Amino acid sequence: MDDYPLIENHGLIGDLQTAALVTTDATIDWFCCPRFDSPSVFGALLDRHKGGHFTVRPTADTYATKQLYHPDTAVLVTRFMTEAGAGEVVDFMPVTGTTATDRHRLVRMLRCVRGSMTFEGEIAPRFDYGRKPHELHISEHGALFTSEDMDLAVHAVREPQDDRLLNILSGDKDLRFTLTLQAGQQRGLLMESSPGGPPHEVRVAEFGQLFDETVQFWRSWLGQSTYSGRWREAVERSAVTLKLMTYAPTGAVVAAPTTALPEQLGGERNWDYRFTWIRDASFSVYALLGLGFKEEAAAFISWLHDRVKEEAGQGDGTGPLNIMYRVDGSSDLVEETLEHWEGYRGSAPVRIGNGAASQLQLDIYGEALDSIYFAHRHGMHLDNGGWTALHTLLDWLVDHWDQPGEGLWETRGGRKDFTYGRVMSWVAFDRALRIAYDDGRPAARGRWVDARDEIYTQVLSRGWDPKKQAFVQHYGDDVLDSSLLRMPTVGFITPDDPMWKSTLDAMERELVSDSLVYRYNPEASPDGLRGSEGTFSLCTFMYVDALARAGRTDLARLVLEKMLTYANHLGLYSEEIDLTGRQLGNFPQAFTHLALIDAAITLDATLNQAPGGGR
Repeated sequence: MDDYPLIENHGLIGDLQTAALVTTDATIDWFCCPRFDSPSVFGALLDRHKGGHFTVRPTADTYATKQLYHPDTAVLVTRFMTEAGAGEVVDFMPVTGTTATDRHRLVRMLRCVRGSMTFEGEIAPRFDYGRKPHELHISEHGALFTSEDMDLAVHAVREPQDDRLLNILSGDKDLRFTLTLQAGQQRGLLMESSPGGPPHEVRVAEFGQLFDETVQFWRSWLGQSTYSGRWREAVERSAVTLKLMTYAPTGAVVAAPTTALPEQLGGERNWDYRFTWIRDASFSVYALLGLGFKEEAAAFISWLHDRVKEEAGQGDGTGPLNIMYRVDGSSDLVEETLEHWEGYRGSAPVRIGNGAASQLQLDIYGEALDSIYFAHRHGMHLDNGGWTALHTLLDWLVDHWDQPGEGLWETRGGRKDFTYGRVMSWVAFDRALRIAYDDGRPAARGRWVDARDEIYTQVLSRGWDPKKQAFVQHYGDDVLDSSLLRMPTVGFITPDDPMWKSTLDAMERELVSDSLVYRYNPEASPDGLRGSEGTFSLCTFMYVDALARAGRTDLARLVLEKMLTYANHLGLYSEEIDLTGRQLGNFPQAFTHLALIDAAITLDATLNQAPGGGR
């Protein structure tokens, strides 16, 4: 199991329709094609023997590695240093655009920057999670992998005088190669999915042009950011990471580009996150508009409007909206297990699809309406069809908000009256009423006001535990839940309310460990799953936001600075952090990076308003 890299020992590259993970020693061990939620081509991250990989490394017996992003881009540079010289592997994917395509290019530039270096590599795809066989065809210009559903062409980067500088070797079904370079030389390989055509030689100048165009794209995009606060480097890296996880044809943001990375090594909390959660809408729109990325926010809002229009009027006991969808808006997320894969470091089962998709999680309606309202305030208004669909959705919620659900953490221990679900149902009615008043829309104002006010009263009476002096996870229990850190953020309660201050104090005592925050205590509130988990990085950044709003700016700043030290070497976060400081869960996680942006913006604003709070 030691052959598996740490989860955090990866960088992310992508083309805005799919993405790949690259380890700190330049192995691509996760790549799905042609979309984020497609079957994997390289999956050694989840099974080192059967998953498939694309490795590049020096032939030297010993070497050191360093990894960084080319400044202000999603171009990843892995550096190798040996006694004979220093070399680099520069990985990127040229951006595909907003039209869905099966053609995706993965560029691996190999450079020698000092002395000399011989690289060796192996391309070992395993199509459809290793379930589909393939054939390998070698030519003088590269190689072609053919399978039932996909072809992969490998184009050699050469100059006419190279002779056998790049030596391609045939295996049974895998491709091996060696490449010897002197200081200043640059060659490499370009891998292209169907319909990439037969292998052909690529000149170094063409290689360089792809690099320049990709760098220019990312720098131009990031240049739109309006953030100039104290944590610019972390915020901008988070913005680039979120863009990498955006499916450009629809504007949907996946929760993570990976599946089945465990929340506990050897445990069963291994979920597929390659989908788009309705819940992420609120965070995404706030974060993107907060940084000035109006086009991305508008695209995601358009995706959300489409889901509301398509699903309105179809509600039953599970609601008119699913909690998650595929990036194209479809809802086929049947969960299955890849029995033939051992899982990351033996953490089985390896799941694809997500059985939580049909759960009743009432908070999603509040998050959807909150994001729609926030976009509305920025000039992104609903058309008549959208408002009619939203009206139908709210009419359903009037009749169904007061019932147990599974809660936002997607527990599998049965339905309960989750306080957070009630709070966000309050948000749904509140935001819908605000939009109706702003635009003079026809609305069932009386029913919506009555529902909103009844929820408010119910939460204060049943969601509050007088003994613990705190709002609790669900009615009838005294378990705390860090999702409630959002109560002042959404305006349900003011940050200086005594009930909120005591709730925050209780969370600090029970859920905070050296600034890191647990979602809840699974021993005190069984969630139907075996094992435990680490602290939840999203919740730590939510804690920063809550502290800042409560005026506890010194502590908020300390918690944020501590949390930034848990990022990996590239500034990326997975879902959780274990007791050793290692990252757990799917990687990188959009929710965490969205919350980082929100926390930084809130804390910046609070510090700037404080006496002497300028830089």
